[in-house]
Amino acid sequence: MDARALSLPPAQLPRIGTGLRLALGLSFTLLASTLLVHGDDWPQWLGPQRDGVWREDGIVERFPASGLKVLWRTPIGGGYAGPAVAGKRVLVTDWRKEAGARDPKSPFQRGDTPGHESVLCLDANSGRILWQHRYPARYRISYPAGPRCTPTIDGERVYTLGAMGHLLCLELTTGKVLWSKELPKEYQCEVPLWGYAAHPLVDGNKLITLAGGDGSLVVALDKHTGKEIWRALSAAEPGYCPPVIYEHAGVRQLIIWHPEAIESLDPETGRVYWRQPFRIRSGLSIPMPRKLGDLLFVTAFYDGPMMLRLDPKKPGASVLWRGKSSSEIKTDGLHSIIPTPVLQDGHIYGVCSYGQLRCLKADTGERLWETLAATTGDRPARWANAFLIPHRDRFFLFNEKGELILARLTPKGYQEISRAKVIEPTGVAMGREVVWVHPAFAHRCMFVRNDKEIICVSLRAEDYR
Repeated sequence: MDARALSLPPAQLPRIGTGLRLALGLSFTLLASTLLVHGDDWPQWLGPQRDGVWREDGIVERFPASGLKVLWRTPIGGGYAGPAVAGKRVLVTDWRKEAGARDPKSPFQRGDTPGHESVLCLDANSGRILWQHRYPARYRISYPAGPRCTPTIDGERVYTLGAMGHLLCLELTTGKVLWSKELPKEYQCEVPLWGYAAHPLVDGNKLITLAGGDGSLVVALDKHTGKEIWRALSAAEPGYCPPVIYEHAGVRQLIIWHPEAIESLDPETGRVYWRQPFRIRSGLSIPMPRKLGDLLFVTAFYDGPMMLRLDPKKPGASVLWRGKSSSEIKTDGLHSIIPTPVLQDGHIYGVCSYGQLRCLKADTGERLWETLAATTGDRPARWANAFLIPHRDRFFLFNEKGELILARLTPKGYQEISRAKVIEPTGVAMGREVVWVHPAFAHRCMFVRNDKEIICVSLRAEDYR
């Protein structure tokens, strides 16, 4: 059909014949239904814009008392890695121990546990496994529960990074391996204590990832071939913070936060624009830096928060304020370890070291309020967690108990609207059962996993009328 026919005004449609008019009407109907079915994707860590914001319309306003509808369930192995969704496909990674293998006695110790990691591709509508790629992965890390990094889907390719540094590029439709690297061997470095956890970033023709080693803490690879384009930075350890690109002062800046400093690089060359020292205990640079206007915020479990002010005229930054406490127990600001905070309307929302959901003023760090309602519900617990996903004028919060919460977060306080249990916590941390996985929000659904299954939960308004 001539594409120009689709733009004909209604008055001209009778002239092209009844059959063609019927065909056009059917085409428009099919197109509309396809758009409704597929909706927006969530193809990488924190969604399509890497900011954690869910932008789809037609989402449920309140959860029914009977709970939320689980559309499908599919058994998988263990892992902290969240799913990625693009079109009709869901990508997730897992790990299974070999029969008879045992974890270390203490999860804080490096073990030596044989097993296999897998990349799984599922049908988004049914949960059926379309293909699976499996490879050996002997875990010599603390908390050996599975991969940490969300897959990154880019067109017809998917990129995955396993806990031991297996970096893969696979064909999305078939699972064929197009190229692969083992980062510790490639860059002569040790696997981080808690495994590779910094979600890789696709930028143009580049795949940017933390590697480690001397002069290669961060590397940019040709996303089609895996060939190195540039390498940059050195530190005793790479940390776990995902790379992110922000534009400021007319320049695209690749922000790398490692346990010794926050650094801004030219994403095309790896050249350093600026560096702000910020030494972190135990290598725990984890939550991704967040930008709001000319402010850039980071938060660490022990060492607390730091707010930088970016130079408006040239690449550069200075410290606006820092937290006063270096204790994860006596905290004055925000000491996050797992969830990335949200900066919105001049305020910071995030979860502190013992599960306190807090609101701070972005320009001063002053705490306005805190609550345990979204995490433990009653008393503080070390590393208690909830992920925050802004949607319109409210937030979806997924906590470590496997509960999805719908709430409003404002400078005045926490206002809970609805809560529903959606999946069982199957991991163990600090003597309690947890699920530490960031969900994907796509096609007006939530896709989330634990160590036994991945599920799809409907959040479509029409499913609850």
